[in-house]
Amino acid sequence: MRGARHVSGIVLLDKPSGPTSNAALQRVRRAFRAEKAGHTGALDPLASGLLPICLGEATKLAGLMLGGDKGYRVTARLGQRTDTLDSEGEVVETRPVPALSVAEIDSALVRFRGPQMQVPPMYSALKRNGRPLYELARRGETVERAARAIVVSRFDIVALQLPLITLDCDVSSGTYIRSLIDDLGQALGCGAHIVSLRRTWATPFLAPAMQALDSIEHESIERLDALLLPIEAGVGHLQRLDVDTISAAKLRQGQFVSTDIVGENLAVFHAERLIAIGAARDGVLRTTRGIAVSVAA
Repeated sequence: MRGARHVSGIVLLDKPSGPTSNAALQRVRRAFRAEKAGHTGALDPLASGLLPICLGEATKLAGLMLGGDKGYRVTARLGQRTDTLDSEGEVVETRPVPALSVAEIDSALVRFRGPQMQVPPMYSALKRNGRPLYELARRGETVERAARAIVVSRFDIVALQLPLITLDCDVSSGTYIRSLIDDLGQALGCGAHIVSLRRTWATPFLAPAMQALDSIEHESIERLDALLLPIEAGVGHLQRLDVDTISAAKLRQGQFVSTDIVGENLAVFHAERLIAIGAARDGVLRTTRGIAVSVAA
């Protein structure tokens, strides 16, 4: 990108429904004129909501945020199943919707809360022999998928206006909300698919102040830099380790320092600035990712 800047920090993007996560990422990158950018977990084009965008040195933290818990608000239509498990697919089954009460649905929701195993849907970005499953699904192919361990810590009704139901879901990383909704529809005996999906939070951003994509593209560089969160905002979920000036200098030079702490993915701070992600074992702290800067530049 011509005129790209050395800028580092985190943008809490409110991705609109429609564009892919990568398309939204590139638009943010262009607005900030940033050399490097990455996101912390894709949202389907249908989905809206929180998509943390990491710029510059913050891209080193993207993988650490990818595996965190997330929250969603989902609206589903009962009475229909689709091949994609959402409203963008073809209806493959229609059934009458019984006069369900909130209490009856909540009783069904109980079985979906807590630790469980979930089989990923065919319409997903998981790959088989280097090809995304959704490409195989579009050709009418179905392959076996291994179940994965997930945790659903919240699955609650927000509103019920049959045949529509809105729920709040708090889940572990890797959970497919479309599969949860499909399974719920089956449990209710009428089928269901997603109509709208919005990510409301993602670790470590539990109450995010999100920035609209259109607004970002119309702001000045000075205003955008003022909206940029520091890199330190992306490690609030990690164990913190503060080091002195001598230890900080050694770590920056790739040397080891002594410590009584034991842990992986430690957020190493000096003078309230994140300087590294480290790992400590056997009395030694090592840098696994060095952070060159921690402010926009």
